Amino acid sequence: MNELRLLQSESPAAGFDGIISDLESGGFPKRGHKMRTLSPEEAERLAKDPVVVSDFKQQKLEKEAQRNWDLFYKRNSTNFFKDRHWTTREFEELKACREFDDQKLTILEAGCGVGNCLFPLLEEDLNIFAYACDFSPRAVEYVKQNPLYDPQRCKVFQCDLTKDDLLENVPPDSVDVATLIFVLSAIHPEKMHLVLCNIYKVLKPGKCVLFRDYGLYDHAMLRFKSANKLGENFYVRQDGTRSYFFSDDFLAELFLSAGYKQVVNEYVLRETVNKKEGLCVPRVFLQSKFQKPHKET
Repeated sequence: MNELRLLQSESPAAGFDGIISDLESGGFPKRGHKMRTLSPEEAERLAKDPVVVSDFKQQKLEKEAQRNWDLFYKRNSTNFFKDRHWTTREFEELKACREFDDQKLTILEAGCGVGNCLFPLLEEDLNIFAYACDFSPRAVEYVKQNPLYDPQRCKVFQCDLTKDDLLENVPPDSVDVATLIFVLSAIHPEKMHLVLCNIYKVLKPGKCVLFRDYGLYDHAMLRFKSANKLGENFYVRQDGTRSYFFSDDFLAELFLSAGYKQVVNEYVLRETVNKKEGLCVPRVFLQSKFQKPHKET
C-alpha cells in the first residue's frame, strides 16, 4: 500500500509501510539525537492547536480502545501491515545478545498484531522461542490461524499490558529481549508506565527492551486537525484508534522511572519522496534500547 495513501486515510499505520519499503529497498535512515526542526508555519500551526476533544469523548475512547482495535482488524484482516523483514537488520541486538551462535533465545513481542514481526523473526532464526501478546482478541486469533504458527516455538495470548499481569503467561526473569514496535504510541500516556513495569518483571536482568515508534513532529502528527487533538502530542484518528508522538526526553523519563537504564535513544529521520505527486514527506521515528539493570550482588 502506498505510504501517501496511508497518510491520507489517517489509519493506525499512517505512513508506517513507507518506512518499511524504504528500508527493504536498500535505503537507510539518518540517525541522531537532534529532533526535526519545524518550519515557522508548522510551529505556528501547532502552537494554535487547542485540545478540543471533550473529557466525555476522551473517556469513551479509553473505554472503547480494545473494541476500536478489534474493529480495525475486522476491517483489514491480515492485509494491512507488511511483514517486517527489516527488524533483524534494524535491531542488531536480536543477534548480538547471544553469548554463543546457536544459543536459544526467548523473546517477548509486546503488541504482536497479526504476526507481521513475529513470523519473519521465527523464519529467520530457528533458535528463538517467542511469547507474543496483543490487546485485540481478533488479532491473536489471526496469529493462531496462521499456517506458520507453531506452539512449540511460540505462545500467543490476549493481554491488556496496562492491567493484565504478564506473569500469568510468561515466567519471571525469563525473556532475553522484548520488543515494543509501534505499540506504546497507541496507549494513553498516563498508562504507558504500567506497560513498562509489566515487561520489567519478565525481562532477565541485564537484558533489553527494543523500542521503535512515532517521533515528535513526524508528518503524520502534523496532518492531524485540532479536532483530533487529545492532549500534548496525542491524537485520535477517524476510526477511534489513538497515536502519541514521542520526544526522546519523554521516552527516557518513562523508562528510567520504571527502573530501566538507557543504552540508546535516538531519532530516525527520513524524507520519503513521491516523484509522481511531487511531494516530500518528512518522517520521524524514535529508535531506542533500554536495559533492565543487573541484580546487585
